[in-house]
Amino acid sequence: MRLPQIAGEIERRLLVNYQVDPAALEGLLPAPFRPQLVEGAAVAGICLIRLGKIRPRWAPKPFGLTSENAAHRVAVEWDDDAGLRSGVFIPRRDTASLLTVLLGGRLFPGAHHHAKFKVVETHESLEVAFTSNDGDVTVDVEVRVERDLEGSRLFANVNEASKFFERGAVGFSPGRDGSRLESVQLSTHAWRVEPCRVLRAQSTFFEDATRFPPGAVRLDSALVMRKVPVIWDALPDVIASGV
Repeated sequence: MRLPQIAGEIERRLLVNYQVDPAALEGLLPAPFRPQLVEGAAVAGICLIRLGKIRPRWAPKPFGLTSENAAHRVAVEWDDDAGLRSGVFIPRRDTASLLTVLLGGRLFPGAHHHAKFKVVETHESLEVAFTSNDGDVTVDVEVRVERDLEGSRLFANVNEASKFFERGAVGFSPGRDGSRLESVQLSTHAWRVEPCRVLRAQSTFFEDATRFPPGAVRLDSALVMRKVPVIWDALPDVIASGV
């Protein structure tokens, strides 16, 4: 049984964004999803997020948990009875929390892999690195917070980027048995992001030549959000197909 709602705070969420050749995602996205395109490119990335006060919505804040987490994700769209929808497909989730590994895919959506994280953070800069215990994924990112979003080919400014990612509030992740996609919707009354300049960004997930042909993935930009209260609602599972 899943909890209907989880409350908490995004203490820090760093989005490292990539342009991807849409054809390179054909083997990664299950039906009914297709890449959401911006200027002809698909949008993928790494979400490096520290969550705090995570608890059932009815529980007092002191009982909440804090954890470092990461998600490799792709912006997607699909059609349903309500029309065109948008969200993110998350093929890989990692976490420093053994409890999250235990409960992911059981109490709340998405199976997680255990990983060791290293974080160095100030108001002006941020370094996040992790290596998964199974050895499949290593990430090393360093950014500096800036006033303006510069150098992005996907987004003209930070407001455009912010609106794009705010619309992708529904996330789909493979469950434990791989036959279903488990989904969750994020909501907040305090969405806000700041632009960053990327000083270093490495991900063995996106650099894997067996997954993405050389040149198919290009670093684009980064955004950070801090101290944002959120609610997560579990949505119905989707039967995975096409992968």
